Amino acid sequence: MPAKMRYRDQTYEVPTGITIRDALIRLQIEPETVLPTRDGELLTDDEQVREGETIRLVRVISGGAPGTDRR
Repeated sequence: MPAKMRYRDQTYEVPTGITIRDALIRLQIEPETVLPTRDGELLTDDEQVREGETIRLVRVISGGAPGTDRR
């Protein structure tokens, strides 16, 4: 049974046993642009994809307007 990765409103099937990073590259998703999570826990990109699991990909958001630091 393959694993699944959910990103935005898309669900992708990925083979088990490969790393999250390799799965992202196969899906043409830049690994630096998402945070992979399993059951709400953050995963590293060298973790292997497990059979039957669903990994949720959360888009990385950075920023803030310059000059808005309110110390």
